[in-house]
Amino acid sequence: MTGSEEVRLSLDPDLARRGAVDGAWWPAGYDAGAELPALIAAIDQRLERRVLRVGLHVDTWHNIPHRIAAPGRQVRVGWFRTIDPHLINLIIPGIEHINLLVIPPDTTPAAAEKALDLATRCRGRTRSGDLLTAADHDGPADTAAEEEQRLAGWDNEGGRTRQPAREDPTP
Repeated sequence: MTGSEEVRLSLDPDLARRGAVDGAWWPAGYDAGAELPALIAAIDQRLERRVLRVGLHVDTWHNIPHRIAAPGRQVRVGWFRTIDPHLINLIIPGIEHINLLVIPPDTTPAAAEKALDLATRCRGRTRSGDLLTAADHDGPADTAAEEEQRLAGWDNEGGRTRQPAREDPTP
């Protein structure tokens, strides 16, 4: 990512909760050394707090440094196989941690914008892979209420949405 590009980031305004995701980030690529400095700076600025550590999936990213230089500090970077490959975890004082959905760099702009929006509305009920699947939904644009209902009914085990119960007209 070049310095002239804006960081494509969304954050849930209620970061005090403990949800599956607290927002989303759409990096330009999977080069951690190139992408993380801009993300850290954007989070620092938006939250007016300093990112202390970053955790990411080792097999998703390449060029992973041990530390990233940030104003007045070095941000430690840890890589794991146990973290969800679609998430990046940020440790920030006073917030505990933030989990951001990582939208794959090759995602279409329309799907990425939808994922950035959905990640701030899911209220922690939806897994990262389900958000990406919902964002890539090619059907007509859902209203916010329809999308939230669809996400709430996502079957994480079978990978399909649950059908709403039919109302039986007979008593």
